Amino acid sequence: MGTTASAAPQPVYVASPHDNVPANGMAQSSKTFAPVIISYNCRQEFQIHDTVLKANYKVGRISDSLPEHYLVKGEYFMVQDVSSKADVLNTTRSYGAPNFRQVKGAYPLYGMGQPTLNGFKQVLQRLQTKGQQEIIFFCIREEPVVFLHKDDDFVPYTPRRKENLHENLQGLQGEETVESLELSIRNELDDFSKLSKNILFVYNDIEFFKDEPQKLSIQCEEDIHVTEEVYKRPMFTMQGYRYFRLPLPMEGAPLEEDFDAFVNILRESPSLCLGRSASRLPPTLVFSCQVGVGRTNLAMILGTLVMKRLKGDSQPLFQVIQSLIKKLPNGQHLMEEVNHAITLCSEMHNIKEAIYENASKLEGIGEDYQTQGSTTKEYFLNRTKQSLERYFYLIVFNAYLHEQYPLAFVSNFSQWMCCHAWLYRLLACMDVSELSAPAELLTKGARVLVADEYLAPDVLSTIREMKVANFRRVPKMPVYGVAQPTSEAIGAILAHLTDEKRKHNHILWINVHEELALEGDGQIFIPREPSCLDQPIPIPTSDPQLLQKLETSLKEEILRAQKWLEVTLEQEKPMKMFKSCLTIQEIFNQHKSSHQGLVYKRIPLPDCSSPREEDFDKLHEALRNALAGDPHTAFVFNCVTGKSRSTTAMVVAVLTLWHFKGFPECTDDGIIGVPDAKYTNGEFEVVMRVVRLLPDGHKRKKEVDLALDSISETMTPMHYHLREMIISTYRQIKSEKTEKECKQQLLRSLQFLERYIYLILFNTYLHLEKKDCWHRSFSVWMDQVAARAGVYDILNQLCFSEFEDPREMPLARLRYRWQHQYIQSLPFRGEFI
Repeated sequence: MGTTASAAPQPVYVASPHDNVPANGMAQSSKTFAPVIISYNCRQEFQIHDTVLKANYKVGRISDSLPEHYLVKGEYFMVQDVSSKADVLNTTRSYGAPNFRQVKGAYPLYGMGQPTLNGFKQVLQRLQTKGQQEIIFFCIREEPVVFLHKDDDFVPYTPRRKENLHENLQGLQGEETVESLELSIRNELDDFSKLSKNILFVYNDIEFFKDEPQKLSIQCEEDIHVTEEVYKRPMFTMQGYRYFRLPLPMEGAPLEEDFDAFVNILRESPSLCLGRSASRLPPTLVFSCQVGVGRTNLAMILGTLVMKRLKGDSQPLFQVIQSLIKKLPNGQHLMEEVNHAITLCSEMHNIKEAIYENASKLEGIGEDYQTQGSTTKEYFLNRTKQSLERYFYLIVFNAYLHEQYPLAFVSNFSQWMCCHAWLYRLLACMDVSELSAPAELLTKGARVLVADEYLAPDVLSTIREMKVANFRRVPKMPVYGVAQPTSEAIGAILAHLTDEKRKHNHILWINVHEELALEGDGQIFIPREPSCLDQPIPIPTSDPQLLQKLETSLKEEILRAQKWLEVTLEQEKPMKMFKSCLTIQEIFNQHKSSHQGLVYKRIPLPDCSSPREEDFDKLHEALRNALAGDPHTAFVFNCVTGKSRSTTAMVVAVLTLWHFKGFPECTDDGIIGVPDAKYTNGEFEVVMRVVRLLPDGHKRKKEVDLALDSISETMTPMHYHLREMIISTYRQIKSEKTEKECKQQLLRSLQFLERYIYLILFNTYLHLEKKDCWHRSFSVWMDQVAARAGVYDILNQLCFSEFEDPREMPLARLRYRWQHQYIQSLPFRGEFI
C-alpha cells in the first residue's frame, strides 16, 4: 500500500516559463515546494508530469478532416519512409530491401534502399550465405530516420513537412549530428505516446490518406529504434561486420569533408589497403539510402573506384569533360575508369546519362514559366550542373586515389583540393552557355542595349575635355584609367598622350572589360537583360578572338535587321535604328594607322572578384614586353565605368613599374581618415594571416597599399578605394531588406577582400621571382609555391573572422565563392555546352 502525507490532494508548484529551468527540466529555484503526494497508483503525480510535457509540445493536423496530434520538433509529421512503389527492382521480399543489387562484374559491392529491421537481418543473412565474411555497411542518409515497432518488425519512419510530405528534410540537424537528432526525436515520440495513452500517430498513405493517420502502439522507449541501434547491433553477433554513417547530399556533389570522411574509413580498414595479403578477400561494401537510387549509386561508384585501385584493373571507355582530363595527369585513363565504374553501377541510375537528359530537357524548353519558386529553365539548369558536378568530382576523386592511395592518404581530400585549386577555377566554368547565346536576342527584344551614359556616370567630369568618362592618371606615372571609350574619345586620349608635353611614342591600351560592347552612331552600347540592367552579362572566355567574333555577330545582326531597337539612356528608353555600328576591335584598328606605336589588347577581368591567376600572367607579360620595347611606354586601362576593374589593372601596372624603376619610400601614414581605420587600412584577420605567411609580408602589403593610395588620389570623387570598399560593402549587409540582397553584399565584400589579398600575393611573387626575370609565371608560382605554403587553405576559409565563423558561411569556401560572380542568376539564353 502507498502512503500519503495527507489524505487530501495538496497544491504542487510547477515552474513558470520564466523560472531558471535547464535542459534537464530541474528548476533551479529558491521557492518552497508543497509536499509531493505519493498515492496508491501515482496517478496524480503522472498527471502533473503530463501537464508539463503538454506545455512543451505543439499539436497540428494535415487537414481539417484528420485528427490533431503532437508534432515532432513542433512542425513535422511522421511518414512511413519507403512506399512499395519505390521498389522498382522488386527485391524487398526476396532480399529484404528495396532495389537491392550488386554492381556488374566481380566486385563485392552492393546498393539498396531503406530496409526494415527484419529486412536488414535478411540482407545480412543473404550476404553470409554467399560467403561474405567481412561486411562494411554504409548508411549514406543525411536525414533522420527512426524505426517504430509494428507487428513483429520495426518499420522506418521519417519526419516530413506538411507542405511536402513526399520529401525528406535536409539540413534539419544544424550543428547537431544526425545521430543526436534521431535520439532527440525518439525522446519526443516516446513522450507523445505517453501523453496519448501509448498511441503514436503516423502516416502510411500520403496519396489518398485512406485510414490515416495510423495508430501505432508504443508501450516503452524500446519500441522506438534509431538508425545506429538497427545497424550497429550486428557487430556483437558478426565478427567481420562494421557500420558507418556517411551522410551524402541528396543533390549535387558531396562536400570535401564528405570525401574526407570516406577516406578516413579507408585509412582505418586494413583490408582496403594495398599492403593487404594477396590471399585475403576484399571486404563486401554495402551502401544504403532511402530508395537506393541517387546517393546509393554515387556511393557505389566511389566504392568501385576504390576496388579498382585495390585490384589495379581498368577498362577504357569514351571521352567527356575534355578540359579536365587534358590538365589532369593521365586524365583520359582516370575518366575511363570512372566511366567503367558508372557502367557497373548503372542498373538503377546512370550519372552520365542524367547529365545529358537534364541538358536535353533544358535546351528543349520553349516558353519558360515559374514552378516551385524558380523558372523551369533555372530548375533544369541547376539539375544539369549538379549532375555534371557529381561526374566532375568522381574523376577528381579518382585522381586523388591514384596519387594518395599508394601513400596511405598522407593528405586528405580537402587538403589535396586546396593544393590543386585550379580544379575550383575549372568547376566555376561549367556553364558556358553564354557563348552560344544567339545575336537575335537583341533584335527580338529579349535583350536591350544600354548606353554608357547610364552605366558610367562621369563623376570625374572628364567628358568635356577627353570625350570619355572618368579619365585619370596615377600621379608621376604613365598609368591611366578610363571608362569604355568611343572612337572619338580614343582619338582625344591618343592626342593627349602623344602631345609635346607627354611625348609617348608607344602606348599599350588594355581593355579589361569582360562584356560585349559596340559603338553605334558614335555612342557605346552594351547588351543587358531588361529585368536586370545593372547586372553585367559576363562572357565566359578570355580569348580575345572569340570575343571579337561574338561582337561581330551582334553588329551584323543589328545592321541586318534594320529595326528600331529599345535602348536605355541615362533618363529615358527611346527606340533607335543604327546607321553605323562597330566592334571595339574595329575602333582601335582605325587608330592604328595614325598611331603606329599603339598596341591594343583585350584581357577581360571579372567584375568584382579578383583576377584569376592566368589574368595576372597576361597583364604582367603584356606590361613586361611593352617596357622591354620602350621603358617610356604609357599604359591605359579601360572597363565599363573606369572604376573597379581598371583600378585593379592599374595597381598591377604600378607594382610592375616599381619593380623596374624602383619603389618609393613606404610610410605608415594612410590617406583615409574614416571610422573602422583598422579595416580601411586592410588589417583584417585573414589578410594578416596571409601577410604573416609571406616573406617580408608586412612590407609587401604596405607597397600594395601605397599603390592603391596613389591611384586613389586622382579618383576621390568616385568614392572608390579598394580597402575602404571591403569594409563599407560588408557594413551594408545590415541595411539590406532581403536575404538575396544580404548574400549579394556578403559576396561582394568577400570578392573585394580576395582581390586585395591577390594583389599582395602578386607583389610578393614579383619580389621573389625577380632574380630569375619572372621566368616562372604567377599561376605556376601560386601552384608550386603558394599552394604548398597553405595560401589556398586560407582562401578556402575566407571571411571576416572578426565578425563571423567561416564554418557557417558557404561563400567562405573556394568551391562556392568562385562559382558565383553574382547571387542573382541571369536567364538561360544559350546551349549548355
